[in-house]
Amino acid sequence: MKPLKRELEKIFAFTYRNYIFMKRNIFTFFEILFWPMVGLFSIGLMGNFLGLKENMLSFLLTGTILSGVLQVTQLDVSYGVLYEVWSKSIKQIFVAPVRHYNYIIGSWLFGIVRGMSVFAFMSFMAGKIFGFVPPPMKTIIISLAGIFLMALVIGMTVSLSVLIFGQRIDIIAWSMTIMLMLVCGIYYPVSFLPAPVAAVAKLIPLTYFLEYFRAPYGFESSLASPLLKGFGLLAVCILALFALIALAYRRARRTGAILRLSE
Repeated sequence: MKPLKRELEKIFAFTYRNYIFMKRNIFTFFEILFWPMVGLFSIGLMGNFLGLKENMLSFLLTGTILSGVLQVTQLDVSYGVLYEVWSKSIKQIFVAPVRHYNYIIGSWLFGIVRGMSVFAFMSFMAGKIFGFVPPPMKTIIISLAGIFLMALVIGMTVSLSVLIFGQRIDIIAWSMTIMLMLVCGIYYPVSFLPAPVAAVAKLIPLTYFLEYFRAPYGFESSLASPLLKGFGLLAVCILALFALIALAYRRARRTGAILRLSE
């Protein structure tokens, strides 16, 4: 029990660290509220202008709400390593008795708290202003579980990329979510995409959770067994990324990349 307790303490230490960073950085306000709300108002006002039916407007609003949740949550995971790179202190992390999964899971837990806050706030505002009605609670819980795990995958991909390619690749922390949402059907079913792009979308777990979340609004999923495929793909991605990050850490130590990232 003591080893498990120590690991949990290390994980929650990184959760608390992300909280401290957020509290001291005013720009996190824009990540949590400002930019997600800009997207919400843009889509909501466009839907009202076009006179869309309630279910079609809800279809569009779910895209911008889930996009905001995904972006905010994955940024916390991405920041787990980027904070250290920007402050030139990443080598201190390797000196400390922690493992890569400590900062990844710890940062992700705080990201979930922020993501849930964004979902609650955006859903409330969408309901008050545009008449958005959330789906059943069961659908929300299952879909958010998939979205949060997808955020973990994106954040781990950013961390892996930074360890391999260096700080110059940190732009993907902000661009990767946008690109994935476009491919996975942020405002449209994947069946409307060109066949090659739709084939790629079916390999991305996010696609299945977007379709599942929208089913209660009358849009039947064109994908068979979305939850089974979505969570199955997530399990494969997460296990593979943990293994690849461990290899990247060993390579970074051997080649001196850790010291270069700290200069």
